[in-house]
Amino acid sequence: MKNSAAMAALLRIPGRLIGQWQPWQARAGLLAGAGLLTLLLQALLPSLVSGVEEQLGSLGWRLAPDARQEERINIIAIDEKSLAEVGPWPWSRQTMAQLATALQQAGVQLQAYDIAFPEAREGDDAFAAALAGTSAVLAQVPDLLNPGQITTTGLLGSPLLGVACSNAASTGSYTGNTAALAGIAAGHATPIVDGDGAVRRVPAYICVNGQPYPALALSALLAATRTDSWQATRSTGAGPWQAVQQLTFAAYPGLAIPLDADGNFRVSFRQSPDAYRAISAADVLAGRVDPGVLANSWALVGFTAFGMNDVVPTPFNGAAHGVELQARILASVLDANVPFTPRAAPWLLALLCAGFAALLWGLAAARERLGNYGLAAGALLLPALALYVHMQVLAQSAWWLGWFAPAVFGFLAGSLLLLQEYARVRFERARVFGNLSSYLPAEVAEAIAFSLPGSSVNAERRNVTLLSADLRNFSAFGEARPPEESAALLHMFFSKSTEIVERCHGRIHEFKGDSLLAVWEGSDAKAANHAVQAALLMQSAISEFLPQHPPAGLEPLALGIGIEQGPVLIGSLGSAQRRSHTLLGETVTITLRIQEMTAELAHPVLIGECAARQLADLALVSQGSYLLAGLRNPHILYALPFSALAQATARIEQPPLRVVRGGRS
Repeated sequence: MKNSAAMAALLRIPGRLIGQWQPWQARAGLLAGAGLLTLLLQALLPSLVSGVEEQLGSLGWRLAPDARQEERINIIAIDEKSLAEVGPWPWSRQTMAQLATALQQAGVQLQAYDIAFPEAREGDDAFAAALAGTSAVLAQVPDLLNPGQITTTGLLGSPLLGVACSNAASTGSYTGNTAALAGIAAGHATPIVDGDGAVRRVPAYICVNGQPYPALALSALLAATRTDSWQATRSTGAGPWQAVQQLTFAAYPGLAIPLDADGNFRVSFRQSPDAYRAISAADVLAGRVDPGVLANSWALVGFTAFGMNDVVPTPFNGAAHGVELQARILASVLDANVPFTPRAAPWLLALLCAGFAALLWGLAAARERLGNYGLAAGALLLPALALYVHMQVLAQSAWWLGWFAPAVFGFLAGSLLLLQEYARVRFERARVFGNLSSYLPAEVAEAIAFSLPGSSVNAERRNVTLLSADLRNFSAFGEARPPEESAALLHMFFSKSTEIVERCHGRIHEFKGDSLLAVWEGSDAKAANHAVQAALLMQSAISEFLPQHPPAGLEPLALGIGIEQGPVLIGSLGSAQRRSHTLLGETVTITLRIQEMTAELAHPVLIGECAARQLADLALVSQGSYLLAGLRNPHILYALPFSALAQATARIEQPPLRVVRGGRS
């Protein structure tokens, strides 16, 4: 019980603190706290934040992908069918030359191979000659996964001119192409692999031994122009709606590839995987493909056969083929629709958070049901709204705006304001209960504070012990003295009596005029003894603050107390608009009449016959049988023995005497 009480008191501390604030101060403080917690979460757990934001941020691509057929790019798939018909990989260079020739004859404008050919083999010259007759680009693979282990195979080719290797991915290991293919344009096929194994970004170029080599898609773009100028410029984004950095090419005026601060560009998963047409390489070699399908298109040759170890996770598939990834990059570059984060993204997210804060502020200010339900709904729906805004902006503008910060802020702010509103309601309810319990019994105050009023009788029968105490001659005293003095005396009487009754395990039912009515649950000896103990203590205490010398012409003040036991009806009556807590029954009337008899019989404490039966050990003194006012049956009254009363009412007064020397011996 002690632990529960201590815990309840501890939980009430925030309510008291919040209750002392102005409402706007509490809301502003909690909104600022939610913002600070959001910033701390992003600063302390960047990997977790980035992973969650990336995984859910692509939800819009998955839910509403662009299913239109991609006509410009065809994937020439080295699939299971090709391996079964042509033979296991690696194929001979003569077979690769035949494939390149077949694609050229079908009207393909550009051949991009997501394959590196590092070993010199018979037929390299034939393959190089077949590729030389068309726009072609081969893959080369700088190794970013093992920077401490330097291995080189083949040769790298087609470096960019005009860009520096500062703030760019760098390595000394690579897999290039054989020297016989050195005349063919090349581009790197090395993506950035995130912690969850997914590929979402690709370096625009990777520096190997101080030379920058562009990505395969960018090399294909330059190779298609058949330009000799691979001049590029990496610059900082000029406006708030541009990327942090951008890469431009002299051969493509007006085209800018948006980059992040590390020189990477984002892979777009806007299109459905079914939008990319895959044609088996075996069908191309056998001439089983409609020439109209390949004419004037770009062919991207790569592996789709399982077991070739060329798979990457994507938002659509846990194991997509690497050649599909290259097709996506190539399509987004051709469309100038590469997703990027604009420089103004932090300000836009801050503005979205401010909008959430304003909405939550309004809901919190509304209070009552709108505030409670609105804040709960806001804490749940605002994160979804932040994600929806991100998805819409990504679909319409190719901006990767981000959603995690406003989502977390909305959830935290809504939750904190809801908790604050709950604490405020608890604090105000506790304050109402405290105020009511000052005027009413605690159980009645609790029933009023925590339930809705009704219009029916709400009462129950109980066996109780009652004590009625009255200040005799107080009306005349109040007539002769200032009202402030009367109020002070009455306040002292009520305060001291309440303390005594509660100390004796009872409760005050009501104060009425210059009298009070106290109640003890039960009509047994324990309750009767507690009531008698309270009566004696009240008689002792009253002598300490009553005026010792009453005003001239007035009777001295005294305290009369009546005690009785029996059944009562306790509860509330009246309409729902105006209820009254009351105590009804013959026992109440008898107790009040017994208290009135204390003046006539000149006894400060009188006890009814029902309570007297429980007090056999007190040697009560019978005062005879009396017909009490308003009642039809006589009642025997009892008084406490003189010794008990004398001890309770004795004044501790010593005359101011002192011993002096002298006098007769």
